[in-house]
Parts: sequence; structure tokens; C-alpha cells
Amino acid sequence: MAYETPRSTASVAGHPIHPMLVPIPIACYLGALVTDIVYANTAQFQWTNFSQWLLLVGIIFTVLAAIAGAIDVIGEPRIRSIPALWVHAIGNVTVLILAIFNSFVHTHDAYTSVVPTGLTLSVITVLILLVTGWLGGELVFRHRVGMKPEDRL
Repeated sequence: MAYETPRSTASVAGHPIHPMLVPIPIACYLGALVTDIVYANTAQFQWTNFSQWLLLVGIIFTVLAAIAGAIDVIGEPRIRSIPALWVHAIGNVTVLILAIFNSFVHTHDAYTSVVPTGLTLSVITVLILLVTGWLGGELVFRHRVGMKPEDRL
């Protein structure tokens, strides 16, 4: 079947894999921010453990989503021609790097494992995700990446 829209080459039964994976790291990084805020206000160490686990799961699923996204970008030249893609991709690579660094910061003992560096990194990560998520929406809803021509919004 010939596609009029940029198709997703990493898909299962016609469903793109990348958008199936991205909600998991988004939820994890947002959760890490929440648990960092709670820890900063309570100083109960278990909250840093929650943050660390959320960061680790977020990193794993960010890598998986990045692989699926990279397969789409490599496999479909029309996707590469969309400028929003590159800001989306670079922003999400930045998120991954920040999350890895934040995970290492969270391994330190005591209050300094979160305040101020870990909390700051969590805030920056979520702010970048707001932009990259918006751009991901642009790719799907404006440029119709991964959508079949007969799909209607």
C-alpha cells in the first residue's frame, strides 16, 4: 500500500512502536520530580529510593523509545525532512543525558542526593519534555507521521 504520509517503519500490526513507549518515561520522569519535591519537603529517605527507581525505569524506556524512533527516522526519508523532528530528537537525547546524570546524583547519601541538584535536574527534564512532547504531537497531528492516509483525527 502506498502511503501519502510519512510512515512508521518500527511498528507492530501497523501501530507505531515509538508512541507506545514514550508515555512510560514521561510518567517516570514526572514521578521522579514529584518524589524529589516530597523528599525536599519531608527529608524521608525512602522518597529518594522512589526517585532512583523511577529514573532507572525512565532511562530504560527512553532508550527503547529512542531505538524505535531512530528506526523510523532511518527508514522513512520524509520524516527526516521535518524540522520539528530534529528539535524533538535532540531534546529527547538531552533528556536522556540529564536523566542518567540525575540517576548518578541520586546515588549520593543524605539530603544532597536530591537538594538542590537532583531536584533541579528533575525540573529541567520535565520542562524539556513539555517541549519535546509538544513537538512529538506536531509530528503526528500536523505532519501525520505514522498515520495511514485513511486515518482521520
